[in-house]
This record gives sequence, structure tokens and C-alpha cells, in this order.
Amino acid sequence: MASLATTHGSPSEAPSTAAAAASRAALGEANDATLAVELIAKNRDAPRVAWSRFSPLVRRILRRSLGPQHDVEDIVQDVFLCLFQRVHTLRDPVALKAFVIAITVRTVRYEIRRAKVRRWVGLSRSAELLDLRVVNADTSARHALIHFYRALDRINQRDRTAFVLRFIEGMEAAEVAAALDVSVPTARRCFTRAWERVTFFAKRDPFLVDYLNELEVTSLEDSP
Repeated sequence: MASLATTHGSPSEAPSTAAAAASRAALGEANDATLAVELIAKNRDAPRVAWSRFSPLVRRILRRSLGPQHDVEDIVQDVFLCLFQRVHTLRDPVALKAFVIAITVRTVRYEIRRAKVRRWVGLSRSAELLDLRVVNADTSARHALIHFYRALDRINQRDRTAFVLRFIEGMEAAEVAAALDVSVPTARRCFTRAWERVTFFAKRDPFLVDYLNELEVTSLEDSP
């Protein structure tokens, strides 16, 4: 019996392990409000669940906002580090997703500012850097991607972020406003102004004409 206990663990350990696994599974199925409460309470399983639930969204926003020249994996980790440090300031647990998006947006704006400074002092990599991890992307698509982000680089940080959230992520105006911490009318002005700027540049760039047509269809479909 002693040998069996040594090999397989004491009888009390199995139920404990099963209970822990069940607790993690239940938290994974819980709504955002419950997850937020558990994050604030420092439930050791909560960070893993938050990462699993929100990291695809965070990664997507970062990639679409910053462009192919950025390796976003470290930045994704920065977003979650900030989330775990600041989640106790969340007033409404139901708003956890919006809280994550807002942190991501602030991180995007910081990274855009930092990238501009690096370009000014000559520390950034070439603007021609391609995203070689894109599978089956042909040369024209890669060139279009580069030219698209060049156009975005000519727009101020807030308008650029509003554009990405509205027309690429497909968020509603109210969600964009919450992410930017502005009123809905201000958010509308931001992404409308950005749309007009992107349109202006795209119509003069042969690489972006087809991409612009796709965005126009999307914007019409998403308009309230």
C-alpha cells in the first residue's frame, strides 16, 4: 500500500487535483464579470484564462494598428502585464473586455510614438521590411500592405487607432469611443477624418486602389 501511495499519490491528492482542474474549467466558461472579479482577487488561474480569452483580440489589434514591421509578441505581453497590474482599478467588472481594449489602444499609441522617435534618430529598421510570416501573400499584397501602413503613418495617433478599430476590427462607434476614452461624436469625427485621409492617399497610390474598394464596401456594410 505504501508503494502504491508513493507511485500514485495519496488518496486526498486526487480529489484535490480534480477539484482544481474543475475550478479552472469553470472559470474558463465564466463570463467576463466573473473573470474580472477573480483577477482582482488574485485567483492564480485567472491570468491564464484572461490570456486565453483575450490574447487573440489584443494580438490582432496590435498587428492591424502597428503594421508588418512590428513583432508584436513582446507588446502583447506588455498589455497583459499592464492588465494584471491595473485590473484592481476596473470599476465595472462587466467592462473587462473594454478595459483590455483600452489598454491595448494606449499601448498602440505609445508604440507609434516610439517608432516615430526611432525613425527620427535613425534607429528603426527599413520601412521596406516585409511581413514574411504572412502565408501565401503575393508580392502585390505585401506591397499594398506596406503602402497602406505608410498612409496610416501620415495620420495622427488617435485618428489612426479609431480607423483601425472601426473599419478593420469592425467595432461599433460606441466601442471605439470607449477604447479611446472619448465621446461617441468625437470617435465618429476621428474615424471619419481618418477615412478621408486614407482615401485621399489611396486614390493616388496604384497599390492601394483595390484595397480601398474593399474598405469602401466594408464601411458601407458597417455603417449604422
